[in-house]
Amino acid sequence: MPIPKEYARYLGLGAEIAASLLVPIGIGYAIDTFFDLNPIGILTGSFVGLALFFSLVVRISRDFKE
Repeated sequence: MPIPKEYARYLGLGAEIAASLLVPIGIGYAIDTFFDLNPIGILTGSFVGLALFFSLVVRISRDFKE
């Protein structure tokens, strides 16, 4: 049984939101581990992830208004 279009759209949005937060934090953690820069990489990744998250929320809100 295929997923209805609306459900697929919301699942895609959820995955995009999760990726916008998790990917930069994961990259920051990897940089911390590789270069031994304990808080700097994960903090930078967190700030980048939050910026991506808020830009994504703005884009989604514009899409739903139209």
